[in-house]
Amino acid sequence: MNKLLAALFLCVLHAPVAMAMESFVVKDIRVDGLQRIAAGTVFNYLPIKVGDTLTEQKSQEAVRALFKTGFFRDVRLERDKNVLVVNVVERPSIAGIKIAGTKEMSEADLKKGLKEIGLAEGRVFNKSLLDRVEQELRQQYFARGYYAVTIRPTVTPLERNRVDINIEVAEGKVARIREINLVGNRLFPDKVLLKLFTLGPKPWYAPFSSRDKYSKQTLAGDLERLRNFYQDQGFLEFNIDSTQVSITPDKEKIYITVNFAEGNKYTVTGFKLAGTFVVPEKELNDLVSVKAGGVFSRKEVTETTKKISDRLANDGYAFANVNAIPDVDKEKSRVSFTFFVDPGRRVYVRRINFSGNVATRDEVLRREMRQQEGGWYNAAKIQRSRVRLQRLGFFDDVNVETPAVPGVADQVDVNVNVKERPTGNLMLGVGYSDTNGLLLNASVTQSNLFGTGKELTFSFDNSRSTTNFNVRYVNPYYTQDGVSRGFNVYSSTINAAAANIASYSVDSQGVGVFFGIPLSEENRIDIGADVEKIDLHTNTSSAQIAQDFVAKHGPSNTVLKTTLGWSHDTLDSLLLPTSGSLQSFSAELSVPGTDIQYYKLNYLAGRYWSLSETYTFKVKTELGYGNSYGKTETLPFYKNFFAGGSGTVRGYSSRSLGPRDSLPPNDPIGGNRRVLANMELLFPLPGSSRDNKSMRLSLFVDGGMVYGPNERLDLGQLRYSSGLAFNWFSPVGPLSFSYAIPLNDKPGDRTESFQFTLGVPLR
Repeated sequence: MNKLLAALFLCVLHAPVAMAMESFVVKDIRVDGLQRIAAGTVFNYLPIKVGDTLTEQKSQEAVRALFKTGFFRDVRLERDKNVLVVNVVERPSIAGIKIAGTKEMSEADLKKGLKEIGLAEGRVFNKSLLDRVEQELRQQYFARGYYAVTIRPTVTPLERNRVDINIEVAEGKVARIREINLVGNRLFPDKVLLKLFTLGPKPWYAPFSSRDKYSKQTLAGDLERLRNFYQDQGFLEFNIDSTQVSITPDKEKIYITVNFAEGNKYTVTGFKLAGTFVVPEKELNDLVSVKAGGVFSRKEVTETTKKISDRLANDGYAFANVNAIPDVDKEKSRVSFTFFVDPGRRVYVRRINFSGNVATRDEVLRREMRQQEGGWYNAAKIQRSRVRLQRLGFFDDVNVETPAVPGVADQVDVNVNVKERPTGNLMLGVGYSDTNGLLLNASVTQSNLFGTGKELTFSFDNSRSTTNFNVRYVNPYYTQDGVSRGFNVYSSTINAAAANIASYSVDSQGVGVFFGIPLSEENRIDIGADVEKIDLHTNTSSAQIAQDFVAKHGPSNTVLKTTLGWSHDTLDSLLLPTSGSLQSFSAELSVPGTDIQYYKLNYLAGRYWSLSETYTFKVKTELGYGNSYGKTETLPFYKNFFAGGSGTVRGYSSRSLGPRDSLPPNDPIGGNRRVLANMELLFPLPGSSRDNKSMRLSLFVDGGMVYGPNERLDLGQLRYSSGLAFNWFSPVGPLSFSYAIPLNDKPGDRTESFQFTLGVPLR
């Protein structure tokens, strides 16, 4: 209707001009009424030129063309003999825009948005555009829960055909959800179902939570979670009948009512496969999660279709379709499924293209690719390639797309786009740990040397108990098969007394070479060799164990040692894993004939289980054993294991558990055997979003003990603690707080409930 009225208005406005003006040949064109706009601009948009014959149709086209520019409020065509006179009234220009009262959104951001749609200082003012801005701004506030917002735009005319625009915003208060009512649930109580909702009244323990802020999109997601919950419990016919969202007259309180029908609980009578089988049918049968006699679960049906599709994709059928067709018996509340398999055409990869790698050489990315050009498309290999690229540490983000080749039905390209991060940096840092106190560190690192993927690092660390200097060089592809080789030169000084253990100091300098050999995607072997010179400094006040060792082996020793390690890593993330496992075994052995002959063995096993979208359960155990051989009678005391404090058994003072020196003040000296165990329930900080990957809480139970060479390995001596930990990858580095209560401390144990670590890796 509005468009029709506008069209009639134009016809009435310009019809007299067209009717009164007879056709004539235009000898000249004159423009009257211009103030800011140049005449050349009018001539540029005017579809009539000198020498043209002006007709009724052309005059209408000319008026429409000039109106369409948006520069003019009125356009009239007149004739002065053989001269065409174009009379125009310009729209005013915008002298200034002021926005007041906005707290939720900054004025600078709003002006930037207005400029993008054409409402900015110096631009031509268009009232309809201002109306559109008002409506859009109101919708933006509604989306943030400000339903009481009022927006009052004011246009003030100025001299020289200009206007000032003032937009006054009264935001009001955010409307908060007071209650969610569920109508129709017979089998599950409200308390259980409301836990599925991310929306709801704000909990008392999370005052800064945005849970009670209404969002239409978030509510849609919550309703889908509700549907999934019921259908995973067997309620095939579950249906949401209606959803009412009401707001109080003061626009501050929101009430949500969800009406639904649970329906009957269905059981599965069986399944079958149909369609075209390009892989053995038995293999596809093994992928089916749906079992005859079981309760219907939408999740199991979805998982089955995904598993079959993924299996086909690994054999090159990138566009396979697997549809689950139900056969429903409503009277008996039973259902069976037919999984129809359509593999489509087999697809191979034409090219692998990289973009975004400005500094990193193309070959560095290509050697991480498990999918090869010319080979059949393999979804698992493409995903693994992405993970390997992400783990290089050179990129903030890695995106992989597999578009079909235009005009060809059986080819795709693999396009890998990376966002590089700075890999060369000078870092000065300050940290703190309950083990070493204040930490100062400086390093110059180039982890992608000249774009080759090689690493070169100079680092210095200093704390109250330790000073380290290290130069490290690593070539991750010393061979084309992915064998890495590296060198390191290091110097270390340890003041044990400053670390709250037995009094002595150790200076060591060494040089080493090491190799990493990949056995598979998850398995790796590391081997190395070091030459190390060790100087021990003791006096009459030093620990008895240190004095005895120096008396027997001298204050200075040279050791040639080898290291051997194996690891099996299937964790889904390097920083905050939620699933997968990690096993590692490492051995350190001094070569026969050196001054000190010893060996140390360490085994670590950990596993993560994803219990839900927010909860992860973790179990970890670590076993350590060391001893001497040959002419050396005991494991060197400075190679002993320790326990207590962050990373081992929280709630007990750092390195305090286990044997103590025979001389006062009887400080801990460590032992040659160590047992550690840990269980944790990991979950996000209350009130934070589900996808927050930078911080999380955990409820934990730690256990551990260190045993001396003459002590019996008695697991009954393990010390346990339990508590709450907060881990945060903060802008200044990894940050960890823990509060632990010792569960079975004994007289003489040093306890410390609150412990804090900054600048030390959380894993």
